[in-house]
Amino acid sequence: GNTIQRYVEPPGFNVVRDLCGHGIGKEIHEDPQILNYGKRRKGPEIKEGMVFCLEPMITVGGYKLKKSKDGFGYETADGSLSAHFEHTIALTKKGCQVLTDLKQ
Repeated sequence: GNTIQRYVEPPGFNVVRDLCGHGIGKEIHEDPQILNYGKRRKGPEIKEGMVFCLEPMITVGGYKLKKSKDGFGYETADGSLSAHFEHTIALTKKGCQVLTDLKQ
């Protein structure tokens, strides 16, 4: 999470705090939660064999969200623009493998 936050905030963007990435395996949402912000080396311990969905949502305004009128989605509380991106990553002996990289 700290790596994402350090990349996003210096140019003036924000990282949404209310949503996060997660482990994935037999279930689509598993532990651990992977925050998109935080202090260096304070997140969950990651080990070979783990698979994660990293899902940062970035805003040009504040980081707070509210439910959208349809009750299903979210929007920024201040109405600012946002973007969401997701990759699924496996930790292997050789490092990280991006499973959702369509260029592979």
